[in-house]
Amino acid sequence: MSKLIVELNEIKLSPLDYLQRHISAASRSYLRQLLKKGKIATTSGPLSEESTLSEGLEIQLPDSGRMRELLNGCKAPEADSPVSILYESREILIVDKAPGLAIHSSVGHEKTNLTTQIEQLYRRRGVAFNCAPIHRLDLDTSGPVLFGKGKKACSELGKMFMQHDVEKCYAALAKGRLPGSGMLCSKVTSKGKEKEAHTAFRALQRTDEASFIELTLHSGRQHQIRRQLADLGHPLFGDRRYGGPCPTALSRMFLHCWGYR
Repeated sequence: MSKLIVELNEIKLSPLDYLQRHISAASRSYLRQLLKKGKIATTSGPLSEESTLSEGLEIQLPDSGRMRELLNGCKAPEADSPVSILYESREILIVDKAPGLAIHSSVGHEKTNLTTQIEQLYRRRGVAFNCAPIHRLDLDTSGPVLFGKGKKACSELGKMFMQHDVEKCYAALAKGRLPGSGMLCSKVTSKGKEKEAHTAFRALQRTDEASFIELTLHSGRQHQIRRQLADLGHPLFGDRRYGGPCPTALSRMFLHCWGYR
């Protein structure tokens, strides 16, 4: 059974606010139901919304699979859901996007896209708030995608990306031997206009045939990595659109977004 201990700086919090602080992945309505049903206890009896917290108070949480997942800040795959959740809190959701899966609804991807899958997931949970992607990945690129939960979270997270407070990092396999490190600076066409694009790269392993590289975006243009490497004469493996090598054993484009910083 999981336990929480109230600290001195938390005694002025309501029980509901205290639980929300320590179990941020849970909704307030779920925590309120636990309190109403007497599922959360202290050494002196059930904890309620009207209870007063005191320093050192021991709070016992229900020993359930759902509570363990919430305390870990993530969720296990839910039945009948194709969504792979990497992390979830009250404000954000991070899911793993497979190659070939579109993020938004588009021609040919009206029903099978990541946003629709997440909308369906929250309908099954009975959650009514809006959940929207904060950034995008190309159709054939895999990796984590960040979603905001609710208008306020979407707005704040969107500002962080617009102001370049967050950098996306990728791993890729490019044709030929690239330098050990460098910066790709060039103009790429974005929405019908030529715009500056900047990408830092670092070679992790190299041969004359291929370079396994780490890349960090300093701007966010469509197909930025793919175009810049192809223009340099080092297209990505599996990238048919930009002339990359496509060995039969490789079933996808070799580009993966591995994280943010």
